[in-house]
Amino acid sequence: MADDKKIGVYLCTDCGIGGALNVDELEKVAKSEFKVPVCKKHPFLCSTEGVQIIKDDLNSGEINKVVIAACSPRVNTDVFNFDPLSYVTERVNLREQVVWVDPKEKDGAEGLQMMAADYLRMGITRITKANTPEPKITDVNRTLLVVGGGVTGLTAALEASKAGYKSVLVEKSSDLGGQAKKMYKVFPTAPPFADLEKPTIETRIQDARKDGNITVHTSTTVSSIEGGPGMYKVTIDKNGTEETFDAGSIVLATGWRPYEASNLGHLGYGKFRNVITNLQMEELVQKNNGKVLRPSDGKPAKNVVFIQCAGQRDEKHIPYCSSVCCNVSLKQARYVREADPDAGAFVIYKDMRTIGLYENFYKVSQDDEGMFLTKGEVLGMTEGPGGNIHVEVDNQLLGRKMKINADLVVLAAGMVSGMVPEGKEVNNLTPEYIGNLIRKETTDGEITEIEPLKLALNLKYRQGPEMPHLKWGFPDSHFICFPYETRRTGIYAAGAVRHPMDAVQSVADATGATLKAIQCLELTAQGRAVHPRTWDRTYPEIRLESCTQCRRCTVECPFGAYDETKDGTPLEYPSRCRRCGVCMGACPQRVISFKDYSVDMISAVLKSIEVPDEGTFILGFVCENDAYPALDMVGLNRIGLNTNFRFIPLRCLGGLNLVWIADALSRGVDGILLLGCKFGDDYQCHYVKGSQMANERLGKVQETLDRLMLEAERVEQVQLSINEWDKLPEILREFSKKIEDIGENPYKGF
Repeated sequence: MADDKKIGVYLCTDCGIGGALNVDELEKVAKSEFKVPVCKKHPFLCSTEGVQIIKDDLNSGEINKVVIAACSPRVNTDVFNFDPLSYVTERVNLREQVVWVDPKEKDGAEGLQMMAADYLRMGITRITKANTPEPKITDVNRTLLVVGGGVTGLTAALEASKAGYKSVLVEKSSDLGGQAKKMYKVFPTAPPFADLEKPTIETRIQDARKDGNITVHTSTTVSSIEGGPGMYKVTIDKNGTEETFDAGSIVLATGWRPYEASNLGHLGYGKFRNVITNLQMEELVQKNNGKVLRPSDGKPAKNVVFIQCAGQRDEKHIPYCSSVCCNVSLKQARYVREADPDAGAFVIYKDMRTIGLYENFYKVSQDDEGMFLTKGEVLGMTEGPGGNIHVEVDNQLLGRKMKINADLVVLAAGMVSGMVPEGKEVNNLTPEYIGNLIRKETTDGEITEIEPLKLALNLKYRQGPEMPHLKWGFPDSHFICFPYETRRTGIYAAGAVRHPMDAVQSVADATGATLKAIQCLELTAQGRAVHPRTWDRTYPEIRLESCTQCRRCTVECPFGAYDETKDGTPLEYPSRCRRCGVCMGACPQRVISFKDYSVDMISAVLKSIEVPDEGTFILGFVCENDAYPALDMVGLNRIGLNTNFRFIPLRCLGGLNLVWIADALSRGVDGILLLGCKFGDDYQCHYVKGSQMANERLGKVQETLDRLMLEAERVEQVQLSINEWDKLPEILREFSKKIEDIGENPYKGF
């Protein structure tokens, strides 16, 4: 543990800092108020010479904690990179969030100096309370578990082998290949993207079976998975015989299944003999070696109607678009034309969606004189003599109704994620967790638990046996920034289980997910966090002797990092933790902390701020992932801000502990603004639910303020994404004006 007294403060005077601020006065703050043993100024601190000054002081043993008062901590991270296991480094942002947001007002210089002094006090206080991490470096298991033996799972295992890693591939059916094995032909993969190609799935299967790094289990399911990244214990069931082995990370590649076509009776399925699904069409053509023969009598189909969005983009069935069905119908229309040049294919679509380079494939289909593509709605279907289907269509391009006498009708049934259990409808899933909810009363209120089902992973996690899902059954993750990562650290979803995609996309997806699974192993071995704080070697530490078993940490952790004993005492799985600090904010006893981040630290930081006796003074708690860089961008664009704000970065707004709000208000702070990521269905929070949980806690704060005769409006949360940085100045002005209208905090000066 580092000695709190051995702090070195280094003040940079470049980038306008020296011209806008009295750096000598800042030096007095460090030396007089905090008695730091070392405080130095340099005109170019990020230069080789400036960095060497810091290194010399560290190497001499004169200091072991470094406060760099210069530019944003989001820049020059490689320059100010000192051994994190030996030294603590704190960055004070005097450039982007002080001198570059100079309001150029009459009293701007004085206000700017006060702001800079406060930020320096806050930085020194933080580092006083911070200590070097004690990483849990372990000899992790470096075998990947791949669940699913289709094109995605096979690719994941093969790519892991190329990188030198072993994998165990588990497939529940008796054969490898999944849905890809049922395909007669596949989409074009090379320019000019015009001709269909033969499937390569058999080659992939043989490559996997011959690869010495890959162990294949077919007719096998996963009975249970315990532990965490680097140390999973996996039990599989193969024809009634169980086997247990260790794994380090997991690729979920359970693929997709077609939407239950029995629900499509309004489109003739199950009612008329010659109405089939697109997947049945593939199997039919493959069985007949390329010929398109009617299932009712085996006769060649001369006129084939393809109905798009069959049960898709429909709240009664599948509310989403499966994205690949248009291409599938164009491909199958090609089967019809190749089997018989005189045959006709009619594609009735709501919208034609051929993503990316498949647009060229669409154009080739448009040029085929035997393919008829039109935007329309099916009005009705009847069966004629001999099994023909009379399809009535409202042709929305021609603006009139038309009838087609079809030998065969093919329904473009959608894709359902392999995460959704058989028999479960995507529009009727339990919110967030797959399974039935059970509500239990505890000493701290109502707790929601999950009744387990037989699923793909069968996790032995306190938060349920399967990963949290989005509203239609796809595994939940931060879709934009971390597309493969699920809310279970170490488990990476790939392929159509993650969202609808074709085989070509699934191959690329499997490669990306496998690389992330390998990265997880190696970071875990170093005691480091996985996305987004990959540098972080700290872990939550719990003073269990003060724990009241309220279960808030086990319930609220977005990533299931805690299990618990029967009495509710949390059981830590450090390698599952993403270091967001949400559990720290959730804990009413404040017994959870990190070596360099704690409730006590932020409380001390609040007390270090000099709140003026007059004028409104506002504190902001800001998310380090979106709101903090948005503030930086305001500075980069030299947009002036009032100097009555002080911003405290949090790992996640979900880590907000209510005691900080009480501490701030008791010191006379007039208003508190919480700047966090967007939450809800289209959330942008890097920790998924952190911003939402902060909002839920805010409701409790406002009730408390009302009881204390303080206006609830003094505390407000604003959702802000990084690309909305230009809205930030107006947000701050409006909040400042609102606080002025409310009036100063009556506790000011006490």
